[in-house]
Amino acid sequence: MKKRLVAILVLLFLVGGVSMLFAGGKQEATSASGYPPEMEKWLKEAKLGPYEEHPQNWKEIIEKAKQEGEVVVYSSSSRVAKVAEMFEKTYPGIKVKYFDLGSVQSVEKTVQEQNAGLYKADIVTTGGSGQVIHQLLDNHMIVNFVPDTVADRIPKKYKDPLLVRINEAIVFYYNTEAYSKPPIKNLWELTMPEWKGRVVTKDPFKSLSVLMGFITIVQHSDEMAAAYKRLTGKDLELHPGVPDAGYEFVYRLLHNDLIILKSGGKVAAASGKRGQKNPPISMIYFTYLRYNESKNYANGVIHPLDPVEKLVYPTYTAIARQAPHPNAAKLYTAFEMGSPKLTKDTKLEPPYAEGRAGELLQGLAPYFDPGSASPRVDVPKPKGGEIWDELKGWDVDPDFMWYNAPQFQDFWTKEATK
Repeated sequence: MKKRLVAILVLLFLVGGVSMLFAGGKQEATSASGYPPEMEKWLKEAKLGPYEEHPQNWKEIIEKAKQEGEVVVYSSSSRVAKVAEMFEKTYPGIKVKYFDLGSVQSVEKTVQEQNAGLYKADIVTTGGSGQVIHQLLDNHMIVNFVPDTVADRIPKKYKDPLLVRINEAIVFYYNTEAYSKPPIKNLWELTMPEWKGRVVTKDPFKSLSVLMGFITIVQHSDEMAAAYKRLTGKDLELHPGVPDAGYEFVYRLLHNDLIILKSGGKVAAASGKRGQKNPPISMIYFTYLRYNESKNYANGVIHPLDPVEKLVYPTYTAIARQAPHPNAAKLYTAFEMGSPKLTKDTKLEPPYAEGRAGELLQGLAPYFDPGSASPRVDVPKPKGGEIWDELKGWDVDPDFMWYNAPQFQDFWTKEATK
């Protein structure tokens, strides 16, 4: 029992549910502005936060960025490597040192270093709404910076309180080679005997994005209950100790031998590999639809699906507290958001990371696929991108995720080990 309790506490720390643990670290005196003196001095010098210039002086920013010569990026996405390569070609002389960490470790590394008084990162770009907003931003571990080159093209909800670099989603895949059409129409079918041991997902304790997906389903318990009745014609009966329909779905999914893997790529392969007679359905990142081309998978998004088809989560980008290269960080942030020359009517042809498309999309290019959506209202859709708007979605709520994560994590740990 003691070992199990310790394990749960460790998981809670890693994924982000216990506010006391997250707020931990040294207690710092603050100035009248609310910032620690050391940080406020840096903000003034870097012209960030309350000392940001309007309009932003991009000639000066670029000159200083070249003098700094480096930008250090903590990223939850492996595609940071391509963004780095493109940035270095656009701005020769500025080296990108990137860390492909995943969402959990991007937050964890930032917290651990800053609690130790180490300020190594320039950019932190990751999902994990609750953790990023309530743990990093609220505790002055990151600073919001919105490039004025595109600020007027981004809705307020995607730049306040923090800039969204890209919107992505969790979806449900089926194998289009094995099935001529989606094999289910209602999410609750995944909890029934015919799908026992044939649903696969990534461990939510190893992916804040998958965690956000499950918690968003829990948040929409009323819609889940209504969907169950539409499928069965009966009111949903909860198992003892299960609080609502959202948790009941998770309970039944786990007890229907849900397959939980450590790698999202393996999840996509489980449903998408060709030549399978009885392939599973997977719950994983929408962006992995690109593997149909690069790895010859046969994944298709289940559509229509009652009551939801995509679980939308933001990937934020921010400048880390006391970043050693603040101007290079500003320039990198602007590059992530794409050229201001892009318009809704811009015609782009693949390969999107090369030629004219690459010059215009800039850091958006590696994410220019049907499973991603720029927060900018003026960015055209990629080939096949119309599916993003066709799918019914639920958006992740950072507050709900933050305050309800401990209960969900405890529930998952208990039921997954039975």
